[in-house]
Amino acid sequence: MGHFSKAIIASRMVLLVAMSIATPAAAATFDGAWNVQIASSNGACPGGASVSIGISNGRVGSSNGSFTASGHVAEAGTISVTLSSGIKRAVGYGRLTATSGSGTWRGAMCSGTWTAQRI
Repeated sequence: MGHFSKAIIASRMVLLVAMSIATPAAAATFDGAWNVQIASSNGACPGGASVSIGISNGRVGSSNGSFTASGHVAEAGTISVTLSSGIKRAVGYGRLTATSGSGTWRGAMCSGTWTAQRI
């Protein structure tokens, strides 16, 4: 293997390591407490709920007794989250900025939108 090929392989490895290190740090910019307002697009489904979630190192989490939240935030701010309460479950997707966010959610028979504000 020539010197040039080794240099290319080494530079690619450095880039991959740097990207893997940068991703959690970048996602950490969304860390903190968030208040999420949930709206339903179907009149037969409950809407108008408000929940608090936490984000730490890009991971979504919360467990307040009535629901559990889990998921992750990517470095660009895209978020995927699952809210569970007993046998009920809803999955949401969207995007966060430094102070707010919005997206959509879907459950077994209901769907809607959500907005979030950093607390």
